[in-house]
Amino acid sequence: MNPLELSFEFFPPKTPDGVEKLRATRAQLAPLKPKFVSVTFGAGGSTQRGTLDTVVDMAKEGLAAAPHLSCIGSSKESLRAILNEYRSHGIRHIVALRGDLPSGMGEVGEFRYASELVSFIRAEFGDWFWIEVAGYPEYHPQARSPRHDLENFARKVKAGANSAITQYFFNADAYFRFVDDARKLGVDVPIVPGIMPITNFSQLMRFSEMCGAEVPRWVARRLESYGDDREAIRAFGLDVVTDLCQRLIDARAPGLHFYTLNNAAATKGICDRLNA
Repeated sequence: MNPLELSFEFFPPKTPDGVEKLRATRAQLAPLKPKFVSVTFGAGGSTQRGTLDTVVDMAKEGLAAAPHLSCIGSSKESLRAILNEYRSHGIRHIVALRGDLPSGMGEVGEFRYASELVSFIRAEFGDWFWIEVAGYPEYHPQARSPRHDLENFARKVKAGANSAITQYFFNADAYFRFVDDARKLGVDVPIVPGIMPITNFSQLMRFSEMCGAEVPRWVARRLESYGDDREAIRAFGLDVVTDLCQRLIDARAPGLHFYTLNNAAATKGICDRLNA
């Protein structure tokens, strides 16, 4: 049996202390031998420099680093320049996203959909980049319908994506149905489930409301009952997410992509339990 393929998402730190913290986090997770690590990209490219610097720093450590790149609010010229800079540093892995406009910015730019970004990257750079796209097992909160969202996902893949990473979820059946439905539309690339460790109840509920991920009522009520008992929240969260991951592994998911929030402990705890 092949070893479980892991990948980790980080965000670009904004302070010197944050830079050192992220380096320590990477050092703790490096023994898990991730297939790659990704670095987020702020709305409208607001963290562009930080994303680049973080990715280059990681690449120097020998990690296969994949910057996120969002197209909304961007021009072809600016995206071409960013991609050329990544290529000059030997970066060959991109997470291509539509992204969000920063608050107050009214211009959508030359791209409206991630499928257009994927097509642009392929037209400009051929096969230089391995392209990841996003999938939504519980469908994107701005989608007109689940069917429309699924068709958008298939369009992104067929534009030239190599693989996909999903938004996090806590209902394994939603992921299984999403994969089955995507296959029926001709999507044949790996669809890697996104995993969110649970460490903070209010933060989890805030994130989930923003991205449309459903937190099962029984999980939310149990977490809420712990109040400020952080250890109880972490212990319960470890049980819930480890069980989810084991179910995905048993169903032969192609890997696990962890949203680490630049912290190692929860992700490492889950992976240790899974004997990853």
